[in-house]
Amino acid sequence: MTTNTTNIPLAAAVAEKTRLDFAKSAPKVFRALIGFDAAAREGLDPALVELIQIRASHLNHCAYCLHMHTGDARKAGESEDRLHMVAVWREARHFFTEREKAALALTEAVTLVADAGVPDEVYAQAAAHFDEQELAHVLALILTINTWNRVAISTGKVAGTDERTRR
Repeated sequence: MTTNTTNIPLAAAVAEKTRLDFAKSAPKVFRALIGFDAAAREGLDPALVELIQIRASHLNHCAYCLHMHTGDARKAGESEDRLHMVAVWREARHFFTEREKAALALTEAVTLVADAGVPDEVYAQAAAHFDEQELAHVLALILTINTWNRVAISTGKVAGTDERTRR
């Protein structure tokens, strides 16, 4: 495989150059999304935030966001074992708290909403583990990561090219 000087596959580097830079092309929209994301995180456990973002990024096949959020989770002290188990959390239930499992189930339902909506039992389980304000923030976070995933995928973002993860 041909690579450029940053070890990014050449095809990915070419795709990145031919797609628009969303932040530069729509700065007000980009700043609004950053504000929405920041507001969604308020009051939520940072570990839970990363688990939600990682799971949605798995489901959306967003390598860029998955790389970024697994890196953020590691920096926040998340264990490698748990990071490896997020994709198969139902089979590795003992790695996650009941609250985390409820959030992961809700993340899946909202991310894949076109498949079956958000089942009442999934919503009820989340509501049992989060008060109304927390649940609203969890939902908002799920919405923001799904938006970020779509921005990254549609603009050809390449995993490993986020400035924050290369420091």
